[in-house]
Amino acid sequence: MPALKLHRTIDSDSVSNNYRELNLSLCNCAIVILGASGDLARRKLMPALNTLFERGEIDRSCVIVGSGRTFFTDVEFRNRFHSGSDFGSLIFYHQYTPGLRDFITSKGNFSRIIVFLSQPPLAYESSVKELAADGFGKETVIALEKPFGYDYGSARKLNETLLGCFGEEQIYRIDHYLGKEVVQDVLVFRFANSLFYPLWNSRYIESIQINALESEGVGERGRYFDGAGIIRDMVQNHLLQLLCLLTMEAPVTLGADDIREQKISVLRSMEIVSCNRFQYEGYRLEKGVSADSSTETFAEVSLRINNFRWQGTPVYIRTGKAVHRKGTEIGVRFKAVPKVLYNRIGDLNENTIIFKIQPNEGIVLDLSTKIPAADNVLTSAHMNLCYREAFCVPSPEAYQKLIREILIGDRTLFVSALETETAWQLVNGFPDKGALGFYPRGRLPISDFNVKWIDFDSYTGVC
Repeated sequence: MPALKLHRTIDSDSVSNNYRELNLSLCNCAIVILGASGDLARRKLMPALNTLFERGEIDRSCVIVGSGRTFFTDVEFRNRFHSGSDFGSLIFYHQYTPGLRDFITSKGNFSRIIVFLSQPPLAYESSVKELAADGFGKETVIALEKPFGYDYGSARKLNETLLGCFGEEQIYRIDHYLGKEVVQDVLVFRFANSLFYPLWNSRYIESIQINALESEGVGERGRYFDGAGIIRDMVQNHLLQLLCLLTMEAPVTLGADDIREQKISVLRSMEIVSCNRFQYEGYRLEKGVSADSSTETFAEVSLRINNFRWQGTPVYIRTGKAVHRKGTEIGVRFKAVPKVLYNRIGDLNENTIIFKIQPNEGIVLDLSTKIPAADNVLTSAHMNLCYREAFCVPSPEAYQKLIREILIGDRTLFVSALETETAWQLVNGFPDKGALGFYPRGRLPISDFNVKWIDFDSYTGVC
Protein backbone atom coordinates (compact mmCIF):
# COMPACT_ATOMS: atom_id res chain seq x y z
CA MET A 1 0.00 0.00 0.00
CA PRO A 2 1.47 3.40 -0.96
CA ALA A 3 2.13 5.79 1.90
CA LEU A 4 1.53 9.55 1.86
CA LYS A 5 3.63 10.77 4.75
CA LEU A 6 2.54 13.60 7.01
CA HIS A 7 5.90 14.89 8.16
CA ARG A 8 6.09 17.65 10.76
CA THR A 9 9.60 18.21 12.05
CA ILE A 10 9.88 19.88 15.44
CA ASP A 11 13.12 21.71 16.16
CA SER A 12 14.76 19.93 19.11
CA ASP A 13 16.50 23.07 20.43
CA SER A 14 13.17 24.93 20.51
CA VAL A 15 11.51 22.05 22.38
CA SER A 16 14.35 21.87 24.88
CA ASN A 17 14.27 25.63 25.52
CA ASN A 18 10.49 25.64 26.01
CA TYR A 19 10.75 22.61 28.25
CA ARG A 20 13.34 24.27 30.45
CA GLU A 21 11.21 27.42 30.71
CA LEU A 22 8.20 25.38 31.87
CA ASN A 23 10.12 22.94 34.04
CA LEU A 24 9.98 23.34 37.81
CA SER A 25 12.23 21.13 39.91
CA LEU A 26 10.61 19.11 42.64
CA CYS A 27 12.06 20.25 45.95
CA ASN A 28 12.01 19.01 49.54
CA CYS A 29 10.24 15.72 48.79
CA ALA A 30 10.75 12.17 50.04
CA ILE A 31 10.05 9.40 47.52
CA VAL A 32 9.48 6.00 49.12
CA ILE A 33 9.34 2.64 47.34
CA LEU A 34 7.82 -0.26 49.28
CA GLY A 35 8.95 -3.56 47.81
CA ALA A 36 12.08 -1.83 46.57
CA SER A 37 13.98 -5.03 45.82
CA GLY A 38 11.32 -6.17 43.35
CA ASP A 39 11.11 -6.19 39.57
CA LEU A 40 8.94 -3.07 39.15
CA ALA A 41 11.34 -0.93 41.17
CA ARG A 42 14.38 -2.23 39.28
CA ARG A 43 12.99 -2.05 35.73
CA LYS A 44 10.67 0.95 35.89
CA LEU A 45 10.62 3.14 38.98
CA MET A 46 14.32 3.69 39.69
CA PRO A 47 15.32 4.23 36.03
CA ALA A 48 12.46 6.74 35.64
CA LEU A 49 13.49 8.60 38.81
CA ASN A 50 17.11 8.62 37.60
CA THR A 51 16.04 10.17 34.30
CA LEU A 52 13.93 12.81 36.06
CA PHE A 53 16.92 13.67 38.26
CA GLU A 54 19.21 14.01 35.24
CA ARG A 55 16.66 16.32 33.61
CA GLY A 56 16.54 18.51 36.70
CA GLU A 57 12.96 17.65 37.68
CA ILE A 58 14.10 16.18 41.00
CA ASP A 59 16.67 18.26 42.86
CA ARG A 60 19.17 17.47 45.58
CA SER A 61 16.82 18.47 48.39
CA CYS A 62 14.86 15.25 47.76
CA VAL A 63 15.58 11.73 48.99
CA ILE A 64 14.60 8.31 47.65
CA VAL A 65 14.02 5.65 50.31
CA GLY A 66 13.65 1.98 49.51
CA SER A 67 11.92 -0.31 51.96
CA GLY A 68 11.24 -4.03 52.10
CA ARG A 69 11.71 -7.24 54.04
CA THR A 70 15.26 -7.89 52.76
CA PHE A 71 18.14 -6.26 54.61
CA PHE A 72 20.45 -3.92 52.67
CA THR A 73 22.91 -1.27 53.69
CA ASP A 74 22.48 2.04 51.86
CA VAL A 75 25.52 1.25 49.72
CA GLU A 76 24.31 -2.25 48.86
CA PHE A 77 20.92 -0.91 47.88
CA ARG A 78 22.39 1.88 45.72
CA ASN A 79 24.62 -0.59 43.91
CA ARG A 80 21.60 -2.61 42.76
CA PHE A 81 20.64 0.15 40.31
CA HIS A 82 24.00 1.03 38.73
CA SER A 83 23.17 4.71 39.04
CA GLY A 84 25.61 7.61 38.93
CA SER A 85 27.13 8.92 42.14
CA ASP A 86 25.04 12.12 42.09
CA PHE A 87 21.73 10.26 41.90
CA GLY A 88 23.00 7.53 44.20
CA SER A 89 23.63 10.07 46.95
CA LEU A 90 19.85 10.59 47.21
CA ILE A 91 19.14 6.88 47.80
CA PHE A 92 18.69 5.27 51.22
CA TYR A 93 17.22 2.03 52.55
CA HIS A 94 15.09 1.09 55.56
CA GLN A 95 14.05 -2.48 56.34
CA TYR A 96 10.31 -2.97 57.04
CA THR A 97 7.55 -0.36 57.39
CA PRO A 98 7.53 0.17 61.19
CA GLY A 99 9.90 3.04 61.97
CA LEU A 100 9.95 4.21 58.35
CA ARG A 101 8.32 7.58 59.10
CA ASP A 102 10.92 8.41 61.76
CA PHE A 103 13.69 7.27 59.40
CA ILE A 104 12.46 9.75 56.76
CA THR A 105 12.29 12.52 59.37
CA SER A 106 15.95 11.82 60.23
CA LYS A 107 16.84 12.66 56.63
CA GLY A 108 15.03 16.02 56.62
CA ASN A 109 11.78 17.87 57.17
CA PHE A 110 10.03 17.05 53.92
CA SER A 111 6.87 18.85 52.86
CA ARG A 112 5.62 15.93 50.77
CA ILE A 113 6.10 12.15 50.92
CA ILE A 114 5.26 9.99 47.89
CA VAL A 115 4.95 6.26 48.57
CA PHE A 116 4.96 3.77 45.68
CA LEU A 117 3.49 0.36 46.52
CA SER A 118 5.82 -1.72 44.34
CA GLN A 119 4.46 -4.94 45.82
CA PRO A 120 2.18 -7.87 45.04
CA PRO A 121 -1.42 -6.59 45.04
CA LEU A 122 -2.34 -8.81 48.00
CA ALA A 123 0.00 -6.69 50.14
CA TYR A 124 -1.69 -3.36 49.37
CA GLU A 125 -4.23 -3.37 52.19
CA SER A 126 -1.79 -4.36 54.93
CA SER A 127 0.83 -1.89 53.68
CA VAL A 128 -1.61 1.01 53.66
CA LYS A 129 -2.71 0.20 57.21
CA GLU A 130 0.93 -0.05 58.34
CA LEU A 131 1.74 3.32 56.76
CA ALA A 132 -1.17 4.99 58.54
CA ALA A 133 -0.21 3.36 61.85
CA ASP A 134 3.40 4.50 61.44
CA GLY A 135 2.38 8.16 61.24
CA PHE A 136 2.10 8.87 57.52
CA GLY A 137 -0.64 11.49 57.19
CA LYS A 138 -1.88 14.34 55.00
CA GLU A 139 1.60 15.04 53.64
CA THR A 140 1.60 11.57 52.05
CA VAL A 141 0.64 10.44 48.54
CA ILE A 142 0.01 6.75 47.81
CA ALA A 143 0.70 5.39 44.29
CA LEU A 144 -0.25 1.82 43.42
CA GLU A 145 -0.27 -0.27 40.25
CA LYS A 146 -2.94 -2.52 38.80
CA PRO A 147 -4.37 -5.08 39.24
CA PHE A 148 -6.69 -3.10 41.48
CA GLY A 149 -8.73 -5.89 42.96
CA TYR A 150 -9.69 -9.28 41.56
CA ASP A 151 -13.36 -8.49 40.97
CA TYR A 152 -15.92 -5.85 41.91
CA GLY A 153 -16.16 -6.95 45.54
CA SER A 154 -12.42 -7.01 46.18
CA ALA A 155 -11.90 -3.68 44.37
CA ARG A 156 -14.56 -2.06 46.52
CA LYS A 157 -13.02 -3.52 49.69
CA LEU A 158 -9.57 -2.23 48.70
CA ASN A 159 -11.01 1.23 48.04
CA GLU A 160 -12.66 1.19 51.47
CA THR A 161 -9.33 0.33 53.11
CA LEU A 162 -7.46 3.03 51.19
CA LEU A 163 -10.06 5.68 51.91
CA GLY A 164 -10.17 4.68 55.56
CA CYS A 165 -6.50 5.64 55.85
CA PHE A 166 -6.00 8.39 53.24
CA GLY A 167 -8.13 10.79 51.21
CA GLU A 168 -9.04 10.13 47.59
CA GLU A 169 -6.95 13.18 46.58
CA GLN A 170 -3.91 11.40 48.09
CA ILE A 171 -4.32 8.20 46.05
CA TYR A 172 -2.90 7.70 42.55
CA ARG A 173 -4.03 4.47 40.88
CA ILE A 174 -1.57 3.85 38.05
CA ASP A 175 -2.59 2.48 34.65
CA HIS A 176 0.66 2.76 32.71
CA TYR A 177 -1.13 2.77 29.34
CA LEU A 178 -2.37 6.27 30.21
CA GLY A 179 1.27 7.42 30.22
CA LYS A 180 1.84 6.41 26.60
CA GLU A 181 2.12 9.33 24.19
CA VAL A 182 -0.36 8.12 21.56
CA VAL A 183 -2.95 7.39 24.25
CA GLN A 184 -2.63 10.96 25.52
CA ASP A 185 -2.94 12.14 21.91
CA VAL A 186 -6.39 10.53 21.50
CA LEU A 187 -8.10 13.46 23.24
CA VAL A 188 -5.98 15.96 21.28
CA PHE A 189 -6.91 14.22 18.03
CA ARG A 190 -10.61 14.30 18.89
CA PHE A 191 -11.03 17.73 20.46
CA ALA A 192 -8.31 19.86 18.84
CA ASN A 193 -9.15 19.01 15.20
CA SER A 194 -12.41 20.28 13.73
CA LEU A 195 -11.93 17.84 10.83
CA PHE A 196 -12.85 14.81 12.98
CA TYR A 197 -15.05 16.05 15.81
CA PRO A 198 -18.32 16.22 13.77
CA LEU A 199 -17.77 12.69 12.42
CA TRP A 200 -17.06 11.00 15.77
CA ASN A 201 -20.39 9.20 16.20
CA SER A 202 -22.46 6.23 15.03
CA ARG A 203 -23.74 8.08 11.99
CA TYR A 204 -20.31 7.91 10.35
CA ILE A 205 -18.31 5.25 12.22
CA GLU A 206 -18.98 1.62 11.35
CA SER A 207 -17.00 -0.01 14.19
CA ILE A 208 -14.31 0.51 16.81
CA GLN A 209 -11.70 -2.21 17.21
CA ILE A 210 -8.91 -2.54 19.76
CA ASN A 211 -6.05 -4.96 19.28
CA ALA A 212 -3.55 -5.74 22.08
CA LEU A 213 -1.30 -8.69 21.29
CA GLU A 214 1.87 -10.22 22.72
CA SER A 215 4.09 -12.78 21.02
CA GLU A 216 5.53 -14.05 24.31
CA GLY A 217 3.74 -16.37 26.71
CA VAL A 218 3.35 -15.78 30.42
CA GLY A 219 7.05 -16.39 31.15
CA GLU A 220 7.91 -15.86 34.82
CA ARG A 221 4.46 -14.42 35.57
CA GLY A 222 2.70 -17.79 35.42
CA ARG A 223 1.60 -17.88 39.05
CA TYR A 224 0.12 -14.37 38.95
CA PHE A 225 -1.39 -14.74 35.51
CA ASP A 226 -3.05 -18.08 36.23
CA GLY A 227 -4.97 -16.41 39.03
CA ALA A 228 -6.01 -13.52 36.81
CA GLY A 229 -6.31 -14.26 33.09
CA ILE A 230 -6.20 -11.88 30.16
CA ILE A 231 -9.61 -10.28 30.83
CA ARG A 232 -8.58 -9.13 34.31
CA ASP A 233 -5.01 -8.38 33.23
CA MET A 234 -5.81 -6.31 30.13
CA VAL A 235 -9.50 -5.70 29.39
CA GLN A 236 -10.76 -4.46 32.77
CA ASN A 237 -8.09 -1.77 33.02
CA HIS A 238 -5.87 -0.87 30.06
CA LEU A 239 -8.25 -1.52 27.19
CA LEU A 240 -11.37 -0.09 28.80
CA GLN A 241 -9.36 3.05 29.56
CA LEU A 242 -8.44 3.33 25.86
CA LEU A 243 -12.08 2.86 24.92
CA CYS A 244 -13.21 5.53 27.38
CA LEU A 245 -10.82 8.13 25.94
CA LEU A 246 -11.93 7.23 22.43
CA THR A 247 -15.68 7.44 23.10
CA MET A 248 -16.27 9.83 26.03
CA GLU A 249 -18.03 13.16 25.58
CA ALA A 250 -16.01 16.39 25.59
CA PRO A 251 -15.12 17.39 29.17
CA VAL A 252 -15.88 20.91 30.39
CA THR A 253 -12.16 21.42 31.06
CA LEU A 254 -9.02 19.32 30.82
CA GLY A 255 -8.96 19.01 34.60
CA ALA A 256 -8.75 15.57 36.18
CA ASP A 257 -12.25 15.66 37.71
CA ASP A 258 -13.97 16.73 34.47
CA ILE A 259 -12.20 14.06 32.40
CA ARG A 260 -12.98 11.37 34.96
CA GLU A 261 -16.65 12.39 35.02
CA GLN A 262 -16.94 11.78 31.28
CA LYS A 263 -15.01 8.49 31.44
CA ILE A 264 -17.29 7.18 34.17
CA SER A 265 -20.37 8.29 32.23
CA VAL A 266 -19.40 6.36 29.11
CA LEU A 267 -18.30 3.33 31.19
CA ARG A 268 -21.79 3.19 32.70
CA SER A 269 -23.32 3.08 29.24
CA MET A 270 -21.21 0.10 28.08
CA GLU A 271 -22.51 -3.44 27.88
CA ILE A 272 -20.61 -6.62 27.02
CA VAL A 273 -22.56 -8.51 24.35
CA SER A 274 -20.39 -11.61 24.10
CA CYS A 275 -16.98 -12.93 25.06
CA ASN A 276 -14.86 -15.74 23.65
CA ARG A 277 -12.08 -17.23 25.78
CA PHE A 278 -9.04 -19.19 24.52
CA GLN A 279 -5.86 -20.72 25.93
CA TYR A 280 -2.63 -21.33 24.04
CA GLU A 281 -1.41 -24.90 23.72
CA GLY A 282 1.29 -25.64 26.27
CA TYR A 283 0.14 -22.98 28.73
CA ARG A 284 -0.56 -25.60 31.42
CA LEU A 285 3.11 -26.62 31.29
CA GLU A 286 4.33 -23.10 32.13
CA LYS A 287 6.00 -22.48 35.48
CA GLY A 288 3.47 -21.64 38.19
CA VAL A 289 0.43 -22.67 36.10
CA SER A 290 -2.04 -25.29 37.31
CA ALA A 291 -2.03 -28.55 35.34
CA ASP A 292 -5.80 -28.30 34.80
CA SER A 293 -5.99 -24.53 34.41
CA SER A 294 -9.05 -23.02 32.71
CA THR A 295 -7.53 -19.51 32.66
CA GLU A 296 -7.85 -17.70 29.34
CA THR A 297 -4.71 -16.35 27.67
CA PHE A 298 -6.65 -14.79 24.78
CA ALA A 299 -10.07 -13.15 24.68
CA GLU A 300 -12.39 -11.57 22.14
CA VAL A 301 -14.97 -9.20 23.57
CA SER A 302 -17.90 -7.60 21.78
CA LEU A 303 -19.41 -4.51 23.41
CA ARG A 304 -22.00 -1.87 22.69
CA ILE A 305 -22.30 1.65 24.06
CA ASN A 306 -25.89 2.51 24.88
CA ASN A 307 -25.86 6.27 24.56
CA PHE A 308 -26.99 8.80 21.98
CA ARG A 309 -23.58 9.19 20.30
CA TRP A 310 -22.63 5.53 19.87
CA GLN A 311 -25.88 3.55 19.65
CA GLY A 312 -25.47 1.08 16.77
CA THR A 313 -21.66 1.21 16.53
CA PRO A 314 -20.18 -2.12 17.70
CA VAL A 315 -16.92 -2.29 19.65
CA TYR A 316 -14.58 -5.27 19.40
CA ILE A 317 -11.62 -5.98 21.65
CA ARG A 318 -9.06 -8.68 20.89
CA THR A 319 -6.18 -9.33 23.29
CA GLY A 320 -3.89 -12.19 24.20
CA LYS A 321 -0.49 -13.80 24.60
CA ALA A 322 1.64 -16.18 22.56
CA VAL A 323 0.27 -15.07 19.19
CA HIS A 324 2.10 -14.20 15.97
CA ARG A 325 3.28 -10.69 16.85
CA LYS A 326 3.38 -7.96 19.47
CA GLY A 327 1.38 -4.78 19.02
CA THR A 328 -1.32 -2.56 20.48
CA GLU A 329 -3.55 -0.56 18.14
CA ILE A 330 -6.91 1.17 18.11
CA GLY A 331 -8.82 1.08 14.83
CA VAL A 332 -11.73 3.36 13.92
CA ARG A 333 -13.43 2.24 10.71
CA PHE A 334 -15.78 4.65 8.95
CA LYS A 335 -18.85 3.59 7.02
CA ALA A 336 -18.51 2.93 3.32
CA VAL A 337 -19.45 5.58 0.78
CA PRO A 338 -22.69 4.96 -1.18
CA LYS A 339 -22.65 2.51 -4.09
CA VAL A 340 -22.37 5.17 -6.76
CA LEU A 341 -19.53 6.82 -8.69
CA TYR A 342 -16.25 5.17 -7.59
CA ASN A 343 -18.00 2.57 -5.41
CA ARG A 344 -20.67 1.34 -7.79
CA ILE A 345 -19.87 -2.34 -7.18
CA GLY A 346 -19.21 -1.85 -3.46
CA ASP A 347 -15.53 -2.87 -3.45
CA LEU A 348 -14.05 0.42 -2.23
CA ASN A 349 -12.21 0.14 1.07
CA GLU A 350 -13.60 2.05 4.03
CA ASN A 351 -11.59 4.93 5.50
CA THR A 352 -9.85 3.84 8.70
CA ILE A 353 -7.89 5.62 11.41
CA ILE A 354 -5.27 3.59 13.27
CA PHE A 355 -3.74 4.75 16.55
CA LYS A 356 -0.49 2.77 16.86
CA ILE A 357 0.25 2.69 20.57
CA GLN A 358 3.16 0.26 20.63
CA PRO A 359 5.75 -0.77 19.65
CA ASN A 360 6.03 1.98 17.02
CA GLU A 361 4.00 5.08 17.86
CA GLY A 362 1.98 6.82 15.19
CA ILE A 363 -1.41 7.70 13.73
CA VAL A 364 -2.40 6.40 10.29
CA LEU A 365 -5.32 7.51 8.13
CA ASP A 366 -6.31 5.19 5.28
CA LEU A 367 -7.65 6.86 2.12
CA SER A 368 -8.67 5.91 -1.40
CA THR A 369 -6.72 7.65 -4.12
CA LYS A 370 -6.32 7.50 -7.89
CA ILE A 371 -3.24 5.82 -9.34
CA PRO A 372 -1.31 8.37 -11.45
CA ALA A 373 -1.55 7.91 -15.23
CA ALA A 374 -4.41 5.43 -14.86
CA ASP A 375 -8.00 6.18 -15.82
CA ASN A 376 -10.08 6.07 -12.66
CA VAL A 377 -8.09 3.18 -11.19
CA LEU A 378 -8.17 3.57 -7.42
CA THR A 379 -5.96 2.19 -4.70
CA SER A 380 -5.74 2.46 -0.94
CA ALA A 381 -3.03 4.63 0.56
CA HIS A 382 -2.31 5.85 4.04
CA MET A 383 -1.34 9.20 5.47
CA ASN A 384 1.13 8.47 8.20
CA LEU A 385 2.13 10.51 11.24
CA CYS A 386 5.11 8.62 12.63
CA TYR A 387 6.22 10.01 15.96
CA ARG A 388 9.89 9.11 15.68
CA GLU A 389 10.13 10.88 12.30
CA ALA A 390 7.87 13.85 13.00
CA PHE A 391 9.35 14.85 16.35
CA CYS A 392 13.02 15.25 17.14
CA VAL A 393 12.48 14.58 20.82
CA PRO A 394 12.01 10.93 21.81
CA SER A 395 8.81 9.90 23.54
CA PRO A 396 9.38 9.47 27.27
CA GLU A 397 8.87 6.05 28.79
CA ALA A 398 5.36 5.85 30.27
CA TYR A 399 6.56 5.63 33.87
CA GLN A 400 8.63 8.79 33.48
CA LYS A 401 5.49 10.68 32.51
CA LEU A 402 3.33 9.14 35.24
CA ILE A 403 5.90 9.60 38.01
CA ARG A 404 6.38 13.22 36.97
CA GLU A 405 2.62 13.79 37.18
CA ILE A 406 2.55 12.28 40.67
CA LEU A 407 5.46 14.44 41.75
CA ILE A 408 3.76 17.65 40.62
CA GLY A 409 0.33 16.57 41.90
CA ASP A 410 -1.54 16.28 38.57
CA ARG A 411 -4.18 13.52 38.79
CA THR A 412 -5.39 13.67 35.18
CA LEU A 413 -3.67 10.45 34.01
CA PHE A 414 -4.79 8.37 36.99
CA VAL A 415 -7.85 6.28 37.74
CA SER A 416 -10.38 7.11 40.43
CA ALA A 417 -12.04 4.72 42.88
CA LEU A 418 -15.37 4.99 41.06
CA GLU A 419 -13.75 4.28 37.68
CA THR A 420 -12.18 1.06 38.91
CA GLU A 421 -15.41 -0.15 40.49
CA THR A 422 -17.49 0.76 37.41
CA ALA A 423 -15.09 -1.12 35.13
CA TRP A 424 -15.26 -4.20 37.38
CA GLN A 425 -19.06 -4.07 37.33
CA LEU A 426 -18.92 -4.16 33.53
CA VAL A 427 -16.66 -7.25 33.26
CA ASN A 428 -18.01 -9.17 36.25
CA GLY A 429 -19.24 -12.59 35.18
CA PHE A 430 -16.98 -12.94 32.13
CA PRO A 431 -13.55 -14.00 33.50
CA ASP A 432 -13.35 -17.74 34.25
CA LYS A 433 -16.74 -18.51 32.70
CA GLY A 434 -17.88 -19.95 29.39
CA ALA A 435 -16.33 -22.47 27.03
CA LEU A 436 -12.55 -22.40 26.60
CA GLY A 437 -11.07 -22.81 23.12
CA PHE A 438 -7.44 -23.58 22.32
CA TYR A 439 -4.97 -22.20 19.78
CA PRO A 440 -1.45 -23.07 18.64
CA ARG A 441 1.31 -20.93 20.08
CA GLY A 442 2.34 -18.25 17.58
CA ARG A 443 -1.08 -17.97 15.88
CA LEU A 444 -4.31 -16.06 16.41
CA PRO A 445 -7.30 -18.14 17.56
CA ILE A 446 -10.01 -18.71 14.98
CA SER A 447 -12.82 -16.25 15.68
CA ASP A 448 -16.49 -16.99 15.30
CA PHE A 449 -17.45 -13.33 15.68
CA ASN A 450 -19.41 -12.13 12.68
CA VAL A 451 -17.13 -9.15 12.18
CA LYS A 452 -14.86 -7.82 9.47
CA TRP A 453 -11.67 -7.43 11.48
CA ILE A 454 -9.37 -4.57 10.61
CA ASP A 455 -6.16 -6.04 9.20
CA PHE A 456 -3.90 -4.58 11.86
CA ASP A 457 -1.04 -6.80 10.67
CA SER A 458 -0.77 -4.75 7.49
CA TYR A 459 0.28 -1.71 9.53
CA THR A 460 3.25 -3.37 11.26
CA GLY A 461 5.67 -1.87 8.74
CA VAL A 462 4.21 1.62 9.14
CA CYS A 463 6.35 3.83 11.44
